[in-house]
Amino acid sequence: SNLPDRSSSVLLLSRPSEQALRHRVEIDPQVRCYRSHFSDRMEMRADPDTIATYLDQHDGWFRRCASPMEVEALGPQAYALTLGRFGNFGFEVEPTIGLRLLPRQERSYGIDTVDLPDLDPALSKLYDVDFKAKLSLVDDPDNHSEHDQTWVSWSLDLAVWIALPRVITMLPNGLVQSSGDHLLRQIVRQISRKLTWKVQEDFHATHSLACPPRRRAAF
Repeated sequence: SNLPDRSSSVLLLSRPSEQALRHRVEIDPQVRCYRSHFSDRMEMRADPDTIATYLDQHDGWFRRCASPMEVEALGPQAYALTLGRFGNFGFEVEPTIGLRLLPRQERSYGIDTVDLPDLDPALSKLYDVDFKAKLSLVDDPDNHSEHDQTWVSWSLDLAVWIALPRVITMLPNGLVQSSGDHLLRQIVRQISRKLTWKVQEDFHATHSLACPPRRRAAF
């Protein structure tokens, strides 16, 4: 196979620097970590091979579907993505993260974090993001309709480290942590819903297929 080895390429590109904020969470009380896990699925009215061909050509759909989030290409498989504002108690940052869309392994894909080449050192002292997503194509064994049906199942593990102002860290620890976790869930829920719907609509539109109705998010 001409595909690069998945494990070695992820290890090479996604290892955080020793100065990354995540390494300070145990020693700096102003650095807080917020984590969330999400999973959902979307219906695609086509066979898995057709969907895989579409997903392989991510230089088209990723830019179209990520809008209005800002996207900048970092290379043939990597992008810089500005997520939107994230904050706690009035303190806000607008994280930009580097994502690499890993080569397909049969019917599965992965998205991992990569270092941004020109990240402002001042920003790297404010936030750090670890984004890991998995996506797989699953045939629907119970499909009795006239059209093909494939489920695209995905999961996301997201961690955000933020250096909060000292005045905020004087508040009760449980309050600071729970409010940040809640806000992170809200932001990712909104982004994931929009991205899921846009990918679904973009695929069916580019293949002249009727798009399934929007499903209620599973999270």
